[in-house]
Amino acid sequence: MARISTGTLHFPCLEAPYISHRRVGVAATYFGGPKGVFLLHRPFHTITPRRRRRRRIMPVFRPSNASSSLEIIGGAGDSWASVLKTLQRPYVPFPLIGWNCHLETIFAAFFRSLPNVRFRRECLRTKDNGVVALDWVSGDDRHLPAESPVLILLPGLTGGSGDTYVRHMLVRARSNRWRVVVFNSRGCGDSPVTTPQFYSASFIEDLREVIKHVADRYPMANLYAVGWSLGANILVRYLGQESNSCPLSGAVSLCNPFNLVIADEDFHKGFNIIYDKALSRALRKIFKKHALLFEDIGGEYNIPLVVNAKSIREFDEGLTRVSFGFKSVDDYYSNSSSSDTIKKVQKPLLCIQAANDPIAPSRGIPRQDIKENPNCLLIVTPKGGHLGWVAGKGAPIGAPWTDPLVMEFLEQLERGNLDSCETVASFRQLDSAQQSLEGLHELEV
Repeated sequence: MARISTGTLHFPCLEAPYISHRRVGVAATYFGGPKGVFLLHRPFHTITPRRRRRRRIMPVFRPSNASSSLEIIGGAGDSWASVLKTLQRPYVPFPLIGWNCHLETIFAAFFRSLPNVRFRRECLRTKDNGVVALDWVSGDDRHLPAESPVLILLPGLTGGSGDTYVRHMLVRARSNRWRVVVFNSRGCGDSPVTTPQFYSASFIEDLREVIKHVADRYPMANLYAVGWSLGANILVRYLGQESNSCPLSGAVSLCNPFNLVIADEDFHKGFNIIYDKALSRALRKIFKKHALLFEDIGGEYNIPLVVNAKSIREFDEGLTRVSFGFKSVDDYYSNSSSSDTIKKVQKPLLCIQAANDPIAPSRGIPRQDIKENPNCLLIVTPKGGHLGWVAGKGAPIGAPWTDPLVMEFLEQLERGNLDSCETVASFRQLDSAQQSLEGLHELEV
């Protein structure tokens, strides 16, 4: 998700440990916005009456069953839930921040820490003469063996390797000696745009070429992928369409909107309009950098609508649905939802959603299809917002709660796939010998 610049948030109580037995008082959180500043008093300390002042008691936040329980369903539920230790502990949202979906979403977008990582950028030219940018961690080829598992990361709409949730997942995977690459879609993460076409929720060709390219480069390694938001939708669509021929050994989907028709309906309600405006502004910014490619393009394109789009729907109406041959925006959304393909997924897939996600509505999750698919496992947390999950050891500004669970799942898959590595490697080496690396350019960033 793009960073949201609407309004201002101040959290003075987070500048120091605000739950302390040494300090007694009231923590105040200020919310700034277009209608002024509001002061919300929250008592974070419990103290006995004045005459017994010497005794100070630390509060203990014990979540109720409603706020701590996880929804775990799927054909792979019984086998996986028993080995994933993270699922055996309650989900405990961070105090105050984790109790409101919008506050959690915005807090994570603005205040989550950004790990420092040096990348080596590789620009991969696609079959239609487009370009996507692959950001590899600089130096990994010298430090990691050829058989190290490879993790491909797919950020959300307008996102890239500079996003905090991407960096945290990358750092955790590298600490386990995994090779990681971030797939920046056309125009995202400063990826160059060379043709009058960006990317969409329905377009999986770029991902197909990226996975093939990575498999050819590291034929001895197992490949995995993690996608967030729109990137998760694209990833699940790819898994479903490739089915048994998918070269990935496993994948993880997070904050997937699944049903884009439902997601579009909710985007026009209440506070969600703020997200809609922020994301459409980010899309307009990307488009304006490459507007000359669309000069005098003709056809059904509505470039003035794109340049002035006040919503994602307007942007998709003027550009996206035309680029990919859809009759209307509704036609584009209804035929681009990953909820229609998840029943065809034949590789291990972990889906993690938040029940209060304002952008990927819980009612859009294809629960029944996931339940009937023996390759899928769905985890729904009671809180989390969109790309938030401010909970766990990393809260409030560290890694999302999901990161340990994702890595635990991937590690289990990798250990289970060790016996088949030689067969997979032999096939990839044979296929790789017949391929040529054309249109590849590398530079350090």
